Amino acid sequence: MPDFVGAIDQGTTSTRFMVFDHGGNEIAIHQLEHKQILPRAGWVEHNPTEIWERTRAVVETGLNSAGLAASDLAALGITNQRETTVVWNRVTGRPYYNAIVWQDTRTDRIASALDRDGRGDVIRHKAGLPPATYFSGGKIQWILENVDGVRQAAEAGEAIFGNTDSWLLWNLTGGTDGGVHVTDPTNASRTMLMNLETLEWDDELLSFFDIPRQMLPSIQPSSHPGLYGMTRGNGPLKGEVALSGDLGDQQAATVGQVCFGVGEAKNTYGTGNFLLLNTGTELVRSNHGLLTTVCYRFGEDAPVYALEGSIAVTGSAVQWLRDQLGIISGAEQSESLARQAQDNGGVYFVPAFSGLFAPYWRSDARGAIVGLSRFNNNAHIARATLEAICYQSRDVVEAMRQDSGVTLDVLRVDGGVTANELCMQIQADVLGVPVSKPVVAETTALGAAYAAGLAVGFWKSIEELKQNWQEGRRWQPEWSDEQRTTGYAGWKKAVNRTLDWVDVS
Repeated sequence: MPDFVGAIDQGTTSTRFMVFDHGGNEIAIHQLEHKQILPRAGWVEHNPTEIWERTRAVVETGLNSAGLAASDLAALGITNQRETTVVWNRVTGRPYYNAIVWQDTRTDRIASALDRDGRGDVIRHKAGLPPATYFSGGKIQWILENVDGVRQAAEAGEAIFGNTDSWLLWNLTGGTDGGVHVTDPTNASRTMLMNLETLEWDDELLSFFDIPRQMLPSIQPSSHPGLYGMTRGNGPLKGEVALSGDLGDQQAATVGQVCFGVGEAKNTYGTGNFLLLNTGTELVRSNHGLLTTVCYRFGEDAPVYALEGSIAVTGSAVQWLRDQLGIISGAEQSESLARQAQDNGGVYFVPAFSGLFAPYWRSDARGAIVGLSRFNNNAHIARATLEAICYQSRDVVEAMRQDSGVTLDVLRVDGGVTANELCMQIQADVLGVPVSKPVVAETTALGAAYAAGLAVGFWKSIEELKQNWQEGRRWQPEWSDEQRTTGYAGWKKAVNRTLDWVDVS
């Protein structure tokens, strides 16, 4: 068997390719950003063709940089930005419209209507999700209703849907020449269209959005030999590598953090924050604003579920400081600037650019910076931005404790923002528990590699994967209980100021 496993990590702002050895060590990496298309306020799009081109490029460069060929890979896994919706023509291979990104809020009226007539309760029970702009179902409906020719093509079986995992899998396995149209339960569970108990598309849920069933990909296990096919075509993977793993990005990070035990949790800090708590084979329904989702399904084993707190804007708030305000030149400067302030100076920043996700689910909210006086400066804004990342995570941790009864002893963290030492210290202070970062921080790609490698026997069991995990850094809480209580009370007041800002009735 070859010595390595590859992983494609198709994210919100970039696509990366990584290669890992049996110890879970990084052997090769290459990453390219893609354009963020913002046609109007609240709309966020990507070009699917650009994403596919970037994918081909990162795989080719990543392999070349390490002197590897496709034949050196035992398997290939895919992980992806979930909910981001692509509709394309299976005959021509061309997308009908740009990918509508998970952050996009154009479907707010669709989501609101679902809750007004009781369909929202059915969605909550069957799909484990609240009606929200976040998920794919409303985005598919919008494309069917607003892009000429798509509904007719869908009814004729030509227009097909997928999150970006399905789009890449279809292209990797031949595209118009026999491409495989599949997804896995972790991605399917983010559409508002899959029944969590059966792991199948649900006709009643499809009727709520008037979506033809033939548009949808086949739902296959997250890790299984051969079910996703073999790579084909003339690209860098023309050597026919087994595509044997597919996980939505946050579930992949949970696998990469080896959170296989009930009650184990991880928080990924990327464009947004996503905190998942493993609930095992028990389907725990949330009463406090969390999502019930599929964590993974390996082979024919029973699915493992999770509670998830999805936060829309965290790392992208730092990007906003760079790109829109221009007060930093790069993400790393947010830490040095924030360190110039001993505290937030009374300033709170609630980055509700796309409304508020968990645990509030308020699409009427919009971003606000509150508590300003003439004393405040750029350093306070930078500090408040880092604190916003951490306070939003505490909101989710509190909801998880109420739903599951689990009180965290430690929070495992990963993702790009964990490079910010000050932010991680603030997270430990805000939560009052230690924060632990593994040696391999890019756990999303690692989780996709683990799923693919398990399927082909590259790794024999999850016990092997647990042995690979090593702590790289730990932050201990330093705030007093009074600081923690006072700071969080200020945050809750700030959140209240963002509500009822736009009319979505």
